[in-house]
Order: sequence, then C-alpha cells, then structure tokens
Amino acid sequence: MKYLITSTLLLALGLSACVYEPEQFEEKSAESSNSGASSDIGTVYSINSGKQICNPSITQDTVNYPGAMLWLNFGGKLNVSPKDSGYTISGVYQHDRITVTNQDNEVQWYLMTDSSECQFQDPEWTTHPNFVVATSADTTGSKGCTDLDYGIFTARMSDHKRFWLVEKGMGEFTCPHVWVDPSVTEPDTSASDTTIQGFFGTENVRLVFVDKSSVINFVDYANGGMKKAIKLKKSPEMEKENWTPDSPLISPDGKFIVFNVVKGPGNNTVMKSYIQKLSETSAPVEIERTADMMGEPMQPHWFKYGERLFVTWAEVPDDVFFIKSDFSLAVTQDGSVGRTAMREISLDANAPADLAMQWIGPVTEVAPIPTTGGRSADGKYLATGYANGFMLELP
Repeated sequence: MKYLITSTLLLALGLSACVYEPEQFEEKSAESSNSGASSDIGTVYSINSGKQICNPSITQDTVNYPGAMLWLNFGGKLNVSPKDSGYTISGVYQHDRITVTNQDNEVQWYLMTDSSECQFQDPEWTTHPNFVVATSADTTGSKGCTDLDYGIFTARMSDHKRFWLVEKGMGEFTCPHVWVDPSVTEPDTSASDTTIQGFFGTENVRLVFVDKSSVINFVDYANGGMKKAIKLKKSPEMEKENWTPDSPLISPDGKFIVFNVVKGPGNNTVMKSYIQKLSETSAPVEIERTADMMGEPMQPHWFKYGERLFVTWAEVPDDVFFIKSDFSLAVTQDGSVGRTAMREISLDANAPADLAMQWIGPVTEVAPIPTTGGRSADGKYLATGYANGFMLELP
C-alpha cells in the first residue's frame, strides 16, 4: 500500500521495515560517515556507506554470520566489498538482491533475482539461523514491472535453495515471517526440497503475513497449511479507526507475534505496537507506553537471551524527523533523535488470556539511538537502515 507522504508519516514510517518503501534519496558522500567510530554507546559501523538501504534485519546466525545484517538495496551503485564476481556493485537495480554484510561492510551472503523476477520485498531473517524469508514479484504478465503479483519464499542460507510458501496473490507489503522448529539443526540437503519436511527438515513450520485486506494471516504447516490459514482478530480500536498491521514477527516459541499498526495517512499518523497469541480467538494486546518512554513503541522485535525473553523497540520524540540521521556522528548519539529500548516479558500460551503475557520489570534503554532491525541472538549488535544503514556493537 502506497501512502501520501507527509513529514509526520515519514517520521513514523521511517522506523518501519515493511509498511512503507521509501523513494530513493539523493546520495551523499561515502566519506561523510565515520564508520567504526567508538564512543560511550559502543562502536557504530556504516553499512553500504553513503548509499541508501531498507529492510534491515540483524543476524540470527552468530556462528556463520556473527556481527552481520541483512538488507535490501536501491539502484545505481553499492558501496560494499563484494563476496565474489557474481555480486556486482554498479548498474544495480532497485531490490535486485538480498545482501548480508558484516560490520566491515563485506558481503557475506547474497541472493540475486533471476531473469523472471522484478524485485524482492520485505526480507527478514526467520527464527532459524539457516533460513530467510522474503517476497518476490514475477515479471510474467507485467509490463515494466508494474502491478506486480508477489509470492512468499524462504531461502536456505547453506545452499541458496528456495522454497515457495505462497506462489502468488500477495501484495507489495506482505511482511512475511517464518518460525521453524528450533530442534532442527542441519536439514538433510539430499532430501526432496519440494516439500516442507524435505526443505526445512521438519513439518513444524509456521508463517505469518499481512494479506491485501490488511489482516494478519497465520499458517501452521503441521496442521493443515494454507488450507487452514487463520485470520487473526483485530482489536475494536483497530477495526473502528482503520489501523493497518505491519511487520508481524513470531516469538521464539512459535506461539505469539509482535507487530506494528499504523493509522493514517495524514498529519495525525500514529504507530502503535501489539502482542497477540497465534489463535483464532485471541485478541491483540497493546504494548503500553509508560511514562518514562519517549514515544510509542515502534518496530518491535523479540530477543531471547538464555531463558529470558524480551521485546525490543524503537522510540522517537513526537517532533523529531530523524530518518536520514548519521548515527556515527556524536551529535546523534545523545538520545535526542530517539532510542532503542526493551522490556522483559513472560509468555504462556496455555494460560488464561489475562496471564498469557506478563511484563517483568521496567522498560530499559539499550542504546540512545533508535534502531529498527532487531538485536542479534548473542545480544551484541543492533541494526538499522532507512536512508543510512548502520550496525551498533554494544559495549
């Protein structure tokens, strides 16, 4: 869904990996970013310095891709160190590849569109380190890559093979996310990659996405798959005021999601965040804005550390327009443009509704800059990207 863009809307959607795809900004000098600069907040690394990125997603594989992030590119030139000759850095088309780079701006992994595809959208690391999920638009029946029909696929990072979860009928802002049974370690690559079991090494796989009617759908491949997809309930406020859900992410146990909602467009555009159990009868529960928060929680992510579970999010003050900020500069690191925060939570899918989600302790600040791509599984890195791409290595 494309929106009329106002300053307020850009403020809100500049935080989002999915609900709004920005137009390509005018390029700035690659030397303007002080990549690798250390300060009290940690070390900030510039990704694709001087060139725009979007859809940042922090690594979920701290063994093969430590200190890395996934992202989408824009057209023209890229400012990265290629992995091999197959990764071109000039004559690049918008969203023609999914890229994973490390903190030194070196390409560690990539997936290119093929000759029948127009572009990728909405890439995200799944809950499993070996799989990423995204949408892709086919050129078949489309002139000049307009009025595109999207499908949802997962890619196996170990061998770049793809599996189509939904072949067609999706919109541009589908925002898919996938949960894979964490007991799967290394899938049998000799098995058939044409089935869920063969591709993932288990049938215990779950998918969420936003359909063209702006409803979050939940698919459990161990219990009927797409034929028994569930449309999740909206809250009365979301229904009445036409809130649009965005970027649902499945919890580590596979039983809940966090997501944004957006009300707009216009000068009164607002974003909020919710948690919801993955069931037909469960209602979404708003993540409360407490008195010590700078603004509404935006772009929430799950973060599991040992046996503890947290929700992380970005906060920005209402009057700050920050999406082009260079977070390697000290002037942006004092919290004036926003912050990344988190709060511990306990989930129990078998408990009564009023006990299923329990916050533990207060909201705490992770970093005095707002980041939108989540926190790495080892807790060491944050990622963000809209006009500029950055990773922050925490102290």
